[in-house]
Amino acid sequence: MPGTSVRVVGTLGAAQTLAWASSYYLPAMLADPMARDLGLSAPTIYAAFSAAMAASALVGPWAGQAIDRYGGQIVLAGTSLVFALGLGLLGVAQGLWTMVAAWLVVGVAMGAGLYEAAFSCLVHLYGHRARGAITGITLIAGFASTVGWPLSAWMGTQFGWREACFGWAIMHLLMGLPLNAWLPKVPVCSSFGGALAANEAQAGASAAAESARPGLATALLSFVFAATWFISTAMATHLPRMLETAGATFAAAVAVGALIGPAQVAGRLLEFGFLRRVHPLLSARLAALAHPVGVMVLLFAGPAMAPVFAVLHGAGNGILTIAKGTLPLVFFGTRRYGARQGWLMMPARVAQALAPLLFGIALDAWGARALWLSGGIGLAAFAALLLLRARAGDLPP
Repeated sequence: MPGTSVRVVGTLGAAQTLAWASSYYLPAMLADPMARDLGLSAPTIYAAFSAAMAASALVGPWAGQAIDRYGGQIVLAGTSLVFALGLGLLGVAQGLWTMVAAWLVVGVAMGAGLYEAAFSCLVHLYGHRARGAITGITLIAGFASTVGWPLSAWMGTQFGWREACFGWAIMHLLMGLPLNAWLPKVPVCSSFGGALAANEAQAGASAAAESARPGLATALLSFVFAATWFISTAMATHLPRMLETAGATFAAAVAVGALIGPAQVAGRLLEFGFLRRVHPLLSARLAALAHPVGVMVLLFAGPAMAPVFAVLHGAGNGILTIAKGTLPLVFFGTRRYGARQGWLMMPARVAQALAPLLFGIALDAWGARALWLSGGIGLAAFAALLLLRARAGDLPP
């Protein structure tokens, strides 16, 4: 990978690690102390977090369109400021409505500053050859939970949940903003290929491919993304508590949760190595089975197998994260990629918004058996990927 590409992947990967750790992975460690201090219930905090993700769904298509037109540097640098503002407002919240307002600001930043925006930025820079760069940033940002959960827990324990929010806000200003501002403004000519020329040459082909593909492909991709994001968000929000209900201690639950990040990275290394030689749809299908298999292992074998569950879930989620960037590129091409990505991911954002609340209710009602819900959704995603192959006929012979 040439120097410019290494710089882009390293810069964007570090910025994405910060963005995910300080938003998506925040409630798992800070929701309970936040609820106690504000005189609210923990489900209320999760409901506010769900509202933030609903806001992110509305922002996504707009952000993707802006990246298509102007590139990722301006949009992603702006989200660093919005992240800092939202986290700062969260740290000074004094009640229900100020807390909800703060989460909504964070949600706006999430809609314009997480993976969909990063993938759109890479496609803008590298065109059809962005798959390697997409894998690269997810390899780095796969450590977001490994970094985010322990760091949020440490700041919350040592200083308080408000100070933890302020700490993350400062990191966005001192780290996230400079990193995103360092991204190239225009498509990069490198060994990934002359992206600008490639985009222009492939625009007509992309449009033709789009019209040739059935609308069912769009619906199935939207469903798969929604299903897998429901699962990943439910686990990111409730994994420690879920493992406790399965019989693990709190310390063991946190330790097992820390395996998710390395497992995601391992899955992405597998995608970067062996699976890069196969069609992305095949690797996505294999990854969709990982969570259901992990559920069966945990529920039938007990908490001693919690590390196996974490590794399977993490590895599958890591590969599926890449698929969210590569499958739309394979099926629809580079033309209007950012805007299309925003629309494709809108149902996923809604599912993501509902996941903390719905899985939390299931966890309260059923305990560890709530995993049958996430496992069943994972199997439905696998079935949809099988239908997508049969209808689209994209796999090589």
